[in-house]
Amino acid sequence: MPKILLFVPLAALWGLIGVLAAQSRPKADLILISGKVWTVNPARPKAEAVAIQGSRILAVGSNQEILDLAGPQTRRIDLQGQAVFPGFIDSHAHFLGLGKEKRQVNLRYAGSWENVVERVAAAAARVPKGTWVLGRGWHQEKWNPKPAVLVAGFPVHDLLSRAVPDHPVLLTHGSGHALLVNARAMELAGISDATPNPPGGEVLRNTRGQAIGVFTENAEDLVWEAYGRDQSRLSPAEREAETIKEIEAADRECLANGITTFHDAGVGFSTLDLYRKMVDAGRIRVRLWAMVNESNEQLRRRLGSYKQIGYGENQLTVRGIKRLLDGALGSRSAWMKEGYADRPGNTGLNTIPLSDLKQTAQIALQNGWQLCVHAIGDRANQELLDLYESILPSPSASESRWRIEHAQHLDPQDIPRFARLGVIAVMQGVHCTSDGPFIVSRLGEKRARSGAYVWRSLLDARARISNGTDAPVEELNPLACFYSSVTRRQGNGEYFYPEQRMTRSEALESYTIQGAYAGFEENIKGSIEPGKLADLVVLSRDIMTVPEEEIPQAEVRMTIIGGQIRFSK
Repeated sequence: MPKILLFVPLAALWGLIGVLAAQSRPKADLILISGKVWTVNPARPKAEAVAIQGSRILAVGSNQEILDLAGPQTRRIDLQGQAVFPGFIDSHAHFLGLGKEKRQVNLRYAGSWENVVERVAAAAARVPKGTWVLGRGWHQEKWNPKPAVLVAGFPVHDLLSRAVPDHPVLLTHGSGHALLVNARAMELAGISDATPNPPGGEVLRNTRGQAIGVFTENAEDLVWEAYGRDQSRLSPAEREAETIKEIEAADRECLANGITTFHDAGVGFSTLDLYRKMVDAGRIRVRLWAMVNESNEQLRRRLGSYKQIGYGENQLTVRGIKRLLDGALGSRSAWMKEGYADRPGNTGLNTIPLSDLKQTAQIALQNGWQLCVHAIGDRANQELLDLYESILPSPSASESRWRIEHAQHLDPQDIPRFARLGVIAVMQGVHCTSDGPFIVSRLGEKRARSGAYVWRSLLDARARISNGTDAPVEELNPLACFYSSVTRRQGNGEYFYPEQRMTRSEALESYTIQGAYAGFEENIKGSIEPGKLADLVVLSRDIMTVPEEEIPQAEVRMTIIGGQIRFSK
């Protein structure tokens, strides 16, 4: 009898402790249940539900485990089987360029040179004479039919100049590495047939030495300076207002595409000042990770005051320096070890002296910044790896996490060097399938097979790859990039060396945890696990399990950043 009397109070005590523990357990502000949660966390790869408290993930688990964390004020969302992923991290794109594209003539889907001219003429008719008309996205390799007159594969300006004689026209190539302008723009820029090629750039000319209106790499500055003089007529307040509109347009585009962190590949100090101002005002919702693109002189003078890690509750980070070592394959300005197969003797362009780039690398190392250098051709990549190897201290090179932006065409012997040096290959899956139709004609079959977009070879050599779109070069569409990464299927239905495909898990990691690693942020984002930032994307289809051909049909249904639903469809 005494034992029974003792047992009852103990049982009641344990019950009371359980009730008190349940009452003291932290409650979620938002829970997502009945989903297919892909966590990118090896300890628990899949789950049904997620609990969010404030800006962080509180718990990941089964429906019942998460429902136990609900309180009277908890918002509950039944996903009804939709898929949940860590928020997408676009590891290389151009924020202002994306915003500007939304306000220019879109030429990405112009199927011919004549169609380009028609679209530009229509835009010119809507604005006063003398107004600059800007467009972006044309690509001569994607036109059918081709223009009757071509110089080095490019059209001449004559048709455009006749159709639009009274407006200066500036059209950026889809790659961003060439301009096509009309006669009026060349006149305002003071460009004649005698204008010399600047170092690292080319003014394309016909056999009679006449400028055809196409400018590659550093020669683009000849026209951009003329446009800049025109824009200087605006007051500083007017120019800032225009830039704010572009930033807000880019922000909306990111949220609609499930992007929660955007690696902005090269901006100036003044743009960074504006980013910080807008973050303070709550006018930028996507998380920005920015690279500074300024002269070595400016970097020495001002770099120390611009480093930001997680500013504004992890809204803005500035810790990378951006440089361009060469051009692009589309404009035949990528720096190659051998000449282009379709333009013999031309090996592309080196756009910055290696001595200058070495100074940049030393500045980055001395100040603890990441160096992020654009390199597309095999010569550019090899020279850059040589430079990194000469500058980075061994054996701790990987601690610096220096990056090669694009790494599109590699000499096979350089592939193992990425892992050995700890260099991150920041690549764009969609470039492969977008450029694929003309790569063999550019490089020849042997070089294309062994070195073009060799994701499998890099991964097998234990290199890290982070993924992105390079928008506005391509559409800001992580799902299209994911599809290209796992299929390498081109728009014509053909596969571009499919043996170099990523697995779906590798592709997902390249857009989440590897992107976080590329920014020193893997401890706070890139996977769905307790304590990390509640940055999530909900898709209408499970891209990890649906048949391959259904991946492009997936849609972004919800984008959550810091526990806040920033986009919902």
